[in-house]
Amino acid sequence: MKTSLTALFLLAAPPALAQDQMSVMLDWFVNPDHGPIIVAQEEGYFAEVDLEVEIIAPANPVDPPKMVAAGAADLAISYQPQLHLQVAEGMPLIRVGTLVATPLNCLLVLADGPIEDIADLKGRKVGFSVSGFEEALLSAMLGQAGLETADIDLINVNWSLSPALMSGQVDAVIGAFRNFELNQMDIEGVPGRCFYPEAEGVPTYDELIYIANPETMDAEMIRRFLAATEKATQFIINHPQESWEVFSSTSAELQDELNERAWADTLPRFALRPEALDAGRYERFESFLAEAGLLEGTRPVSELAVDLGAQ
Repeated sequence: MKTSLTALFLLAAPPALAQDQMSVMLDWFVNPDHGPIIVAQEEGYFAEVDLEVEIIAPANPVDPPKMVAAGAADLAISYQPQLHLQVAEGMPLIRVGTLVATPLNCLLVLADGPIEDIADLKGRKVGFSVSGFEEALLSAMLGQAGLETADIDLINVNWSLSPALMSGQVDAVIGAFRNFELNQMDIEGVPGRCFYPEAEGVPTYDELIYIANPETMDAEMIRRFLAATEKATQFIINHPQESWEVFSSTSAELQDELNERAWADTLPRFALRPEALDAGRYERFESFLAEAGLLEGTRPVSELAVDLGAQ
């Protein structure tokens, strides 16, 4: 009799609610910059808000914004500077949250090399990977020292930034990440030194952001995603070593000195309130890009970014 009653109760019980599915494209392979996303997945924070999140590493780092614009992914990790340019080109994209709230980019030189200040770059070779924004960034930094890009020799080193610098192919590189390349060079016994854009005439900006298609996005679902990553960020800040162990346990490739050092250097840069929007930051950077000749006119912040928590 007990068995029959139990069976009846099970039949009468409402079915478990299915989790909402969403896809998130990273900007590159998994690394410490993505800590809150990976920790939220591993600690079950997405499941707590009824989300099943598919985390996708792109084959090509230029793909994520295109995939979101085409409706092939719900969210993507991208960069604030690129967002301004892509929106100006007509791509249906908008910032819905922040992952890394400070610049990571820097102008990197050898610690014991001939470049003691930016003015010393006159007549020297500077490597870069991405034309357009990085050149504008470098131009602003050079301007603080009374130089122009015509005063240096720009060399495209593709993504081989620190190797080009360590081998002497160039005297400096723009586009190096302070939480990775600095550590990589130190580990290899060739210490580097950074000049920071935000300290050299460039308006500060969010390095990594979450972008969505404003025409098709599910704002309520994205709010839940951001709430889960906010909880993960608090866990990371409060438990740096434990969270590193959670993060690095997801892949043997992450379990090395470079990633562990990068993890420690990235922690203070994660956005503590990923939904929150600093509208002035986007307005100032839009004007900076327009003055650099990379944009024709400027767009209002409402076309670039949104604070879903304020809606």
